[in-house]
Amino acid sequence: MIIRYHRLFEKDFDKLPRNMQLKFYERLDLFTGNKFHPILNNHSVDKRFPGCRSINVTGDYRAIFKEVGQEVKFVHIGTHSQLYG
Repeated sequence: MIIRYHRLFEKDFDKLPRNMQLKFYERLDLFTGNKFHPILNNHSVDKRFPGCRSINVTGDYRAIFKEVGQEVKFVHIGTHSQLYG
């Protein structure tokens, strides 16, 4: 699995508090081991972000990604209301 980050994700990520950035990396470790680990709640968000899926970073923070073959590209990260509101 190849992990990449869209420039919009990088912008969103840079604005996050440091503890949330660290939490993302913890979840990314889980994701690379088992992308459907129950804690991640990996699910489709196709209606809002066509072709994308979401994982839980915390109770309120989500990371949106797209999969193409062996590549996973994270495209957005933020609170539920920032992403869907």
